[in-house]
Amino acid sequence: QVQLVESGGGLVQPGGSLTLSCAASGSVFSAYVLGWSRQAPGKQRELVATITNGGYTHYDDSVKGRFTISRDNAKNTVYIQMNSLNPEDTAVYYCYARRVWDRAEYWGHGTQVTVSS
Repeated sequence: QVQLVESGGGLVQPGGSLTLSCAASGSVFSAYVLGWSRQAPGKQRELVATITNGGYTHYDDSVKGRFTISRDNAKNTVYIQMNSLNPEDTAVYYCYARRVWDRAEYWGHGTQVTVSS
């Protein structure tokens, strides 16, 4: 089955930037809508951003204008560039993939992002 591995999490100061990467197993990455979700302490998991294989993107209102999602199908990798980070962005960030034809969903194990001075 599809396996997703996130990397790039860590500690960043408020106002700073961070880029997360997610590498997927398999070589048919274009068959998936990709995205990122996050779960903050005491909060529900929320879908932050998605990107189709055609490059169409959607963002949650909380990150719109600050985060940018992108994908490299040749490398089976999806990225999220996070700018203007604030403490409210502190969460475990999970890579997400949804297979187009049957809508099967897969999740990574997460990477911690902490925004603190």
